Amino acid sequence: MKHRHVIGIAVIVTFVVFSAFTFQNSLTPYVNFAQAQSIAGTVQVRGILATEQIMTAEGGRLLQFVLRDETGIEALVAYRGSKPDGLEDAASIVAIGKYRDGLFMAEKLLVKCPSKYQSTQGSVKR
Repeated sequence: MKHRHVIGIAVIVTFVVFSAFTFQNSLTPYVNFAQAQSIAGTVQVRGILATEQIMTAEGGRLLQFVLRDETGIEALVAYRGSKPDGLEDAASIVAIGKYRDGLFMAEKLLVKCPSKYQSTQGSVKR
């Protein structure tokens, strides 16, 4: 085998290994709050607001609310950032973050608002 082929194969193998490692680290699994407490990395928890109360601090830049996951477990979620539109009326909320000191610290909030996708009769808009 020529020296160029060996170098080319080594570069390709290095790229594939690096890509696989990067892809593995970018995966964020969906879990419930009980599982999130035992995972050190970033996770996604899907749920609904457990109460209508959303507490704000730091001029509205820090939000705290109680989220109930799909298994019924409730946890206090803290989010530093702008309040997402439709948070109070959301059909579901996905909090992406980590558990720290008994508090779920969300880095991102994804809010699903059903009113955008349903007409008044309940059928999906197209």
